[in-house]
Amino acid sequence: MHTLYDSESFSVTHMLANGEPDGVHTEKTERHPQGVPMLARHGFEIVDKRSGKEVYLDGSWAELFQQHIQAWQVNTPTQEEVEDTLDQYAVLAQNPVVVH
Repeated sequence: MHTLYDSESFSVTHMLANGEPDGVHTEKTERHPQGVPMLARHGFEIVDKRSGKEVYLDGSWAELFQQHIQAWQVNTPTQEEVEDTLDQYAVLAQNPVVVH
């Protein structure tokens, strides 16, 4: 889990859902001597601090968001441009943020 962005309005975290902790290896079998293959799943959690809601992007939504991040690495955006983009994704936010 890596925090990519944090402001007064938004927080963006890159989540590695199937990431293995250090020292843990996948189960090796005769059919899969290198370990049982797993679909690499990652996603992005966007928290809209203004509304107290969050959205988790995975699959094609995560790929689309990753394209935004790559474009930002090429052409550094202003904070306003980043927040405008995050605001478009925040419309999808339905889950209230709950602290455990």
